[in-house]
Amino acid sequence: MQAYPMKLNAVLKDIIWGGTKLGKEFHKPEGKIAEAWELAVHPEGINTIENGPLAGKKLSEFLGSEEDFPVMIKLIDACDRLSIQVHPVKTEMWVILDCKPGAKLVYGLKDPFDEKIFRKALAEHTTEDLLNFVSVHPGDVFFIPQGLVHAIGNGILIAEIQQNSNVTYRVYDYDRLQNGKPRELHVDQAMNVIRDFSQNEIEALRYEKGKPGPNTLANCSLFRVDRLSVQGKGQIKATSPFTSVICISGEGTIGSEQIRKGDSFFLPDLCGNVSLNGTMELLITTL
Repeated sequence: MQAYPMKLNAVLKDIIWGGTKLGKEFHKPEGKIAEAWELAVHPEGINTIENGPLAGKKLSEFLGSEEDFPVMIKLIDACDRLSIQVHPVKTEMWVILDCKPGAKLVYGLKDPFDEKIFRKALAEHTTEDLLNFVSVHPGDVFFIPQGLVHAIGNGILIAEIQQNSNVTYRVYDYDRLQNGKPRELHVDQAMNVIRDFSQNEIEALRYEKGKPGPNTLANCSLFRVDRLSVQGKGQIKATSPFTSVICISGEGTIGSEQIRKGDSFFLPDLCGNVSLNGTMELLITTL
C-alpha cells in the first residue's frame, strides 16, 4: 500500500476545567472539551484514521503496536485553572495559541524548592505565594522539563507536545471540589520529583540537539517541533519514523487532502515530499 498523509480523528477528553473553544474555533464537536488528543497511541486513547485506504482503522493498527509510541500531541482549552502539578517522567512543551488579556500560567517556583516550606504553604493554603506566575501571549513557547512545577492558567488555549505519558502528580488544586469532594492530590510523590531549573538550563534542554533555524521551537532528545507558515505553495519532507502536522490557523491542502485549523495529519516517512498549498500556520513534530 502506498503511504499517504493520514488525517487523524482526535480523542476528546472532558475534564473539570475545560471550555468550548475547541468546538467553536478548531472544528471539534460542540460542547465542553478540555483536551483534544491530536496524536495519541496510549492506553487512554488512540487516534482513528479518517481518510484513504486505512479509514476507520486505529493508528496503532498501521504502526503494528500500541506500545512505546514516543510522543503525544494535544490541543488544550483551559477555561478554568489547571491544578499545580509536576511530572515524574514527562517532558513537554506548550505553544500558546490563544489567551484572554492578562492571562497567566505557573512556570516553576519563585525561590529554590524547599520541601518544608512547600508543605507548610500547602497546610496553610498559601501555596500560590510560592509560585512563579508568568504573563502569556499568543505565540509564546514554554519548555517544561520533567520535575518543573507548572500549571496552565484560565483563559489559555495551547498546543502541547509531550512524551507519551499521562502520569501527573497534582500538588495543589485551589481547594476545588469535583462531585462534592476534593480532587485527589499526590503531595508525597511530588515532593520526591520537584526540581529547580535555571532558564539557561531549560534552554539547553530545549535545544539539546541544536537550533537549525528561527522557526524551530524545540529540538531536544525527545522531539523536534517547528512552526511553518505557508503562504501559497510549499512542501514538507516526511522524515523517519514519522512527521506530525497540526494546523493551528488558516486552511489549504496537504497532498491531495484538505486541511484546516484544528486538523491533524500523520505522515509516514515513505510519504517523501508532500506538497502544501494555502494560507496556514502548521506545527511540525518529528523525532
